[in-house]
Amino acid sequence: MALSVSSLAAALSQLSLPSTSTSKPHPAPLLRLRSTSRRAASLALRASAAEAAEPSEVDLPAEEVAEEDALSGIALRKYVKQRLPGGFAAQRITATGRRKTAIARVVLQEGTGKVFINFRDAKEYLRGNPMWMEYCKVPLMTLGFENNYDVFVKVHGGGLSGQAQAICLGVARALVKISNANRVPLKSEGLLTRDTRIVERKKAGLKKARKRPQFSKR
Repeated sequence: MALSVSSLAAALSQLSLPSTSTSKPHPAPLLRLRSTSRRAASLALRASAAEAAEPSEVDLPAEEVAEEDALSGIALRKYVKQRLPGGFAAQRITATGRRKTAIARVVLQEGTGKVFINFRDAKEYLRGNPMWMEYCKVPLMTLGFENNYDVFVKVHGGGLSGQAQAICLGVARALVKISNANRVPLKSEGLLTRDTRIVERKKAGLKKARKRPQFSKR
């Protein structure tokens, strides 16, 4: 029995030594594997993002980029001034439109249907609102001239809605100057009628133009 016990103790000592020696370095390989997996995942994400970004830059035609650069910011202001030598007052086909407190001076020139407002593109100036954009082109669309004239506008006062309607009236009046035959179709659509409605002023003692404070009997 003594021999068997001693042999068992020796076997256990031999088995316990490797377990103690290998128990300490176990966490290090796991941490290394995790860090490498995270780095690989981040590199894969960066590579996929770079591949997704490259086609958008390459797919853009050079002509469209050149046109966008040519008609933006200071370049656009120079372009409008070149098209209008001498300013708005020196042009041949001009008209003025009003709505609420907005006043718009409109110039028409032969072109491709572009609209410029205060030396900016109309879509940018009107914040991409389709209704306001349509106001600027309704008189041209009524006569079928939406691709025949470029519209140059200098407008001030009021909000964007009133300014867009003022531009509509100014474009219609300018088309009548081009040809008196345009008056009949524009008049039938009501595009030559000045809308005189404005906000009624506030009165003293009232909250608004006509709204009174709440009455209290006691």
